[in-house]
Amino acid sequence: MDRILIRGGRPLTGRLAIGGAKNAALPLMAAGLLTEERLVLENIPELADIDTMASLLLEAGLTLERQGRRCAIGGRITRTEAPYDIVRRMRASVLVLGPLLARCGEARVSLPGGCAIGTRPVDLHLKGLAQMGADIRLEGGYIDARVAGRLHGAEIVLPFPSVGATENLLMAATLAEGETIIANAAREPEIGDLAACLNAMGAEISGIGSDRLTITGVARLHGATHAILPDRIETGTYLCAVGVSGGEILLEGGQATHLAALIRALGEAGVMVEETAAGLFARRMGKLVGVDVMTEPYPGFPTDMQAQFMALMAVAEGAAMITETIFENRFMHVPELNRMGARINVHGASAIVRGVGGALSGAPVMATDLRASVSLVLAGLAARGETIVNRVYHLDRGYEALVEKLTGCGAAIERLKG
Repeated sequence: MDRILIRGGRPLTGRLAIGGAKNAALPLMAAGLLTEERLVLENIPELADIDTMASLLLEAGLTLERQGRRCAIGGRITRTEAPYDIVRRMRASVLVLGPLLARCGEARVSLPGGCAIGTRPVDLHLKGLAQMGADIRLEGGYIDARVAGRLHGAEIVLPFPSVGATENLLMAATLAEGETIIANAAREPEIGDLAACLNAMGAEISGIGSDRLTITGVARLHGATHAILPDRIETGTYLCAVGVSGGEILLEGGQATHLAALIRALGEAGVMVEETAAGLFARRMGKLVGVDVMTEPYPGFPTDMQAQFMALMAVAEGAAMITETIFENRFMHVPELNRMGARINVHGASAIVRGVGGALSGAPVMATDLRASVSLVLAGLAARGETIVNRVYHLDRGYEALVEKLTGCGAAIERLKG
C-alpha cells in the first residue's frame, strides 16, 4: 500500500492550480441519469471518487467520454441497480437513487460506504422520496425504491440541512409531477452549481442559494454543457498549508466567495488571504495564534476544513477550541497528530488544542479518512524530521496531484509505492 514521505520545515512558495470541486462533480455526474441526451461537464477533477461515480453510470448503461478535464455523459439506462461492490467505496454513490427513481420509476441502491466519520444516515433521502410517492424498502443491505408512474410534488421540510438529501431530492423533483418545495435545504455552493446545471438542462428551479428551493417538475430534461466550480475545500486546504509551513503561494483559480468563514478564521490566526485577478494569494504573517472555530452548515465554518485547521492550530501559540457539530466521529486524526507532538484533548464534541508554538516532530502516522489524511500531510510540512503517512488511498479520493502540487511549491514530499 502506498505511503507519503514528508521532510518538513520548508516554507511553501510559488503557485498551484485549484481543480474542479469534487463535491460538485459527483452530483453533477449523477444528473446525467436524468436525460438520454449528452451532459458535458467541464473542469472535472481526476480523482478516485470521480472514477467510482463513472463506474456507477457505466453500470447503469450510460456512456462516458473523458478527454482531459471534459466528460460527456449520455445514453439509455439499461440497469437500475447500484451494486454494493461499487457503492461501498464512496458514500456519494447514493446520489444515483433520486435520478434513477425519477427517470425509471425504480431503483435498487446498496446502502453506502465511504469515510468512517460517523453514521450519516440516508433516512432524510428516503423520507423525502416517500413524501413524493415512492414505496421504499430496506432489504439485504439495499434500498429498493419504486413508484407507480411519476413521482409527485411535495413540501419537504428537512430537520437538518443535509447536503446529500438536498441534492438527491432536488434531482428527483425535476422530473416529478407538480411542484416540490425543499425547506431548510442545504445552501452549500455545490448545490447551487447543481441547480444551475439542472436549469440549463430544462429544469425549473428557483430559490437557488437560499434554504427554500422550489422545483416545478417537467416531463423531460435535455442535454447541456456546464463548467464545474473550483474546489473550495482544496483551496482551503492549501491556505492552511501556507499557514503551517510559512511562505506564500498563489492559488490559481481559487475563489474567496465561498470561503468567508475560513478566511476570517485564518486572518485571526495570522494568515493573510487576498483576492487577485488570478486567484487567491496567501502569506503567513509572523507567528500563528490560536482561534476558536465551530463547524456549521454553510455559510458557517466547513466541517471538511476542521481537520486541516486543527493541524494549523497545533503549531500556533496559545489555545484553540474546535467544536464539531456536523459529524459525531470526526476527531479520529487527533491521536495521530498527538503522535507528532501536538497537544490536543477531546471533550465530547470539542477538541482543545494547546499549540506548541513551533514545529511538530516527524513520525509514522495512519490516515483514517479523506480530510484527516490531508491534515497529517499538513502536520508533516510543519514537522522536524520525516513523517510517513500510511493508507493514503483516502487522499486519492479527494486531492488531485497533491504531491506534485506541493512539490512544485518547494515541499519535500514524495509518494512511496507499495
